[in-house]
Amino acid sequence: MTEPSELPEFQDLAVSDIPRILRLGWEDFRRAPAFGLFFSGFYVLGGLVLWLVLSADGQEWWLFPFVLGFPLLAPFAAIGLYEVSRRIEQGTPLLWKPVISCCLSQKDRQIPSMAMLILMMFMFWVFVAHTVFALFMGLSAFTNVSSSPEILFTVNGLMMLAVGGVIGAGFAVVLFSVTVIGLPLLLDREIDIVTAMIASVAAVRRNAMAMALWALTIALGLFAAMVPLFLGLLVVMPVLGHASWHMYRHVTRTA
Repeated sequence: MTEPSELPEFQDLAVSDIPRILRLGWEDFRRAPAFGLFFSGFYVLGGLVLWLVLSADGQEWWLFPFVLGFPLLAPFAAIGLYEVSRRIEQGTPLLWKPVISCCLSQKDRQIPSMAMLILMMFMFWVFVAHTVFALFMGLSAFTNVSSSPEILFTVNGLMMLAVGGVIGAGFAVVLFSVTVIGLPLLLDREIDIVTAMIASVAAVRRNAMAMALWALTIALGLFAAMVPLFLGLLVVMPVLGHASWHMYRHVTRTA
């Protein structure tokens, strides 16, 4: 049985550090583009399939809650990208078999518990989005929003968008706080999920302003990448994933 690791100490993160961290993410992507395209490709394909299915049913507007909730699922792609950045950092050869094996070996550790938490929050967010729609647009239940988007600009429509946006932001803030440091910490050390989440929240609280800017950078980057039929994710997601590893390395140091 592997001995538990010590928690790292946390150091300050300045707003001025974020451009440097993004550059490091871009450099890792340039050094190993095939890995980045491989892991982000699953999300691009998933988004396209979802769009085609909803379009076939004339329900394209249901893409809105999925797009708004996308940052909740993004950490799923992070594990492989973290491992690639870690190998670049250590000077370890970048080979497909050990990278994929590392991802698969996480089934015996704490990361599946974190993945389940992320998935449950995403599913709950979709349920909440349906509920918010029913509460504000109940009288328009038989109106196809895709063919009659003007109903979104009614009083009820605008209130629905506002309330849904606030609730979605709340979900994203909570999940960001427990995963931004917690997820790479689970990959890097033998730490239980509760300890990792508590440590992540502590790091976010210590660097509230810089972390808020980092969260905004991730959200805006992902949303912009999804506009051209999700294709922008092929580049934006791996860059942000690699950068997130460097964020973890910057905020933590060996105790």
